Amino acid sequence: MLDTKFIREHVEEVKDNLAKRHASADVDKFVELDAKRRELLQKVEAMKSERNTVTQEISKLKRNKENADAQIAAMKKLGDDIDVLDKEVKAVEKDMLDIQLMIPNMCNPSVPVGEDDSDNPEVRKWGELPKFDFEPLNHWDVGENLGILDSERAAKATGARFYYYIGLGARLERAVYNFMLDQHVYKDGYTEVIPPYIVNRDTMIGTGQLPKFYEDMYRLNVEGEEMYMIPTAEVPLTNYYRGEIIDGSKLPIYLTAMTPCFRAEAGSAGRDTRGLIRQHQFHKVEMVKFSAPETSYEELDKMTNNAEDILKALGLPYHVVCLCTGDIGFSAAKTFDVEVWFPAQGKYREISSCSNTEDFQARRANIRFRRTPKDKPEYVHTLNGSGLAVGRTVAAIPGKNYQQADGSVVVPEVLRPYMHCDVITKQK
Repeated sequence: MLDTKFIREHVEEVKDNLAKRHASADVDKFVELDAKRRELLQKVEAMKSERNTVTQEISKLKRNKENADAQIAAMKKLGDDIDVLDKEVKAVEKDMLDIQLMIPNMCNPSVPVGEDDSDNPEVRKWGELPKFDFEPLNHWDVGENLGILDSERAAKATGARFYYYIGLGARLERAVYNFMLDQHVYKDGYTEVIPPYIVNRDTMIGTGQLPKFYEDMYRLNVEGEEMYMIPTAEVPLTNYYRGEIIDGSKLPIYLTAMTPCFRAEAGSAGRDTRGLIRQHQFHKVEMVKFSAPETSYEELDKMTNNAEDILKALGLPYHVVCLCTGDIGFSAAKTFDVEVWFPAQGKYREISSCSNTEDFQARRANIRFRRTPKDKPEYVHTLNGSGLAVGRTVAAIPGKNYQQADGSVVVPEVLRPYMHCDVITKQK
C-alpha cells in the first residue's frame, strides 16, 4: 500500500504509474477525502482542546463551590459533537482505505515502460535449445502416453484443469520439489517452513491479493468467518511477521516452503486449457525474503539466481526477462521472470517470477524492523519468488533431450537419487 502522504504529495506521479500499468483507481477522490479527513481532524482537535478548557473551568468552579451546570451542559454537547465527528472521520478513512487498497505499487524507475509481455526485455539467456530427430510431443501427451498423468479421471472427480499424477508421475513431482527444497535450504540458506494452507482476509490483504483479485480466490466459510485457500505460499510466509517489529540484526531473513496452491483463474478462460501450465491446484516452492531497504535489490538479484540455479541443475534452457510496466504484478516494484523453453510449443514459458515489493506489502501488513533497540521502527522490504512452480518444471522436463523417440523420458541426473530410476517408461 502506498503511504497517504506520498499519494498526497505525488498525485501526478501516482496517476502516471496507473496509466503505465493499465490500472485504474480514483486518486482525485482519495485526495479529496484526505483533505476532508484532515479538516475534520482539525475540528475534532479544536473541540477536544475546548473540552479540556471547560473541564478545567468545571474543576475550578467545584473547588470554589460555585454552580457549574452551564459548563457541564456545554461539555456534554461538546462530547456529543466530538462523537459525531469521530464517526465521520472513521467513515472517511474507510472510504480512503477502499481506494488506497486498489492503488498498485509504484514501479521502480528501472522498470521498462511497455504495453504487455511482448515489451519485456530479455536480460540474459542460458542453455542451448534442444534439437530432435523426431517431432517432440507436448508434455500432456507424453504424460498420458506413459500413464503417469490422467486428466480424464481428474475431470470426472473434480472438473477441468486438474490432474491425477500416477506412479512415476507422482514420484517425479515429489522428486522435483524435494530437490528444490534441499537446494534452497542447504545451498541457498533459506529456512524451510510448512505454513497454513488456509488464511484469513487480513492475511490476503497484507500481501495484496485482496481486494484486487477477489474473483481468483477459492473461498471457504469456517465457523462463520470467510477464509481463503492460499494462491501461493508467499501469502502465509510474508504474513509470518504481520504486525511485528523485527530485530534488524536478523535481516535479511530467508524463508522457503512447498505448498499446494489454489487459483480459480477467473480471467484465464480459453488459455492453457490442457496440461500443467495453468491448473486450479498445483504445487509450488516459494522463496520469501525480509530485507533492509538499502539491500533489497541485491537480494532480488540473489533470489532470481536461486531460481535459475534450479534450472541449470536440471539442464533446462531458459531466459530471464524484466517485466515492463504493462505486465508487472500489482504489488511488485520490479520483477524478473524466469522462462523455461518448451520445445513442442517452440517458446519460453514463465516458470518463476521474482519480485521486490519494497515496502508496499510491509505497509499493508504492518511489518517493520528496528536497526538498533533505540532506533525508530522502519518498514521492511519484502521479496518473493517461485523456486519453482513444480508442475511447470515437470512439464518442461520432456524437453532438453529428456524426451526420447520411443516416448520414454530420461530422468535428469540430479533427480535420480529421489526417483530411484534413470528413465520413465510406460506404466503397466
